[in-house]
Amino acid sequence: MDGRKFLKLLKEEVHKAVVGKDDVIELLAIALLAEGHVMIEGVPGVAKTTIAKSFAQVLGLKFSRIQLTPDLLPADILGTVYYDQSDGLWKIKKGPIFANVVLADEINRAQPKTQSALLEAMQERQVTIEGRTFPLEKPFMVIATKNPIEFEGVYNLPEAQVDRFMLNIKIGYPTREEEVEMLRKKDRGELGEVGRIFSREQIVRMINEVKRVKTSEEVLHYLYEIVNETRKDERLIVGASPRASEHLLYASKAKAFLEGRDYVIPDDVKFLAVPVLAHRLLIKAEHEIEGIKGEDIVREILERVEVPI
Repeated sequence: MDGRKFLKLLKEEVHKAVVGKDDVIELLAIALLAEGHVMIEGVPGVAKTTIAKSFAQVLGLKFSRIQLTPDLLPADILGTVYYDQSDGLWKIKKGPIFANVVLADEINRAQPKTQSALLEAMQERQVTIEGRTFPLEKPFMVIATKNPIEFEGVYNLPEAQVDRFMLNIKIGYPTREEEVEMLRKKDRGELGEVGRIFSREQIVRMINEVKRVKTSEEVLHYLYEIVNETRKDERLIVGASPRASEHLLYASKAKAFLEGRDYVIPDDVKFLAVPVLAHRLLIKAEHEIEGIKGEDIVREILERVEVPI
């Protein structure tokens, strides 16, 4: 399927349940086609969960939601072994991680050992239960949500886990027009369930097409220079990792596909640099106090790195 047509149909169908948020829908599509995972940050009530659920339903993918809490254990996510008295055998009960799109709601409420249970699944596309390894069905995508304003009863995510999220998407309040339109549709009962308009097989084919998108030497060097600048910035404790370079490349290829191209251009890289890189940067305390954020640093870097012609 043509990338432009796919994105157009996806947005139209998701809009049956959500008003606006075109940029969020596009970034989710990019992560899916680039085989990446997404962290969505936003205050309660800005439709984080609704967007994720509608996104999976439209794509015809198996969806599961994990409501993360401090008492949740790794086995609650991965699955466990149980004894079946009916036939006298030990069996595996698979957990909610066995889905195509997994929504990890309020991921920072789970304790570190539970958060780390997601690491193998996110990186290796497999999970281990009682010494047995189970591959996860393709495609596999984790969409985690995080409430950035709560500080009680929450845990910081391990840096290794943060680095495994290809994109970090921040959802703010809707515009005046969007919120009034949302209220209008709610009043008329026009916001409801979305339909399934794609299949898993179609998504897998598009993922394979994205892998064939080409990237020139000039664009590869441009991408490297952006990432390398984060490592030289004196305001940072840690810059972006080589995994960040890979994620930026794969996401740029998916962006090109959705634009109907079979090659990456610098604008694809620029479009994705902030959501791919900003959340990985560790800012020194003295600069963090001044209000400097990862997004600000990445935008400064984009301004000074020369764009190839």
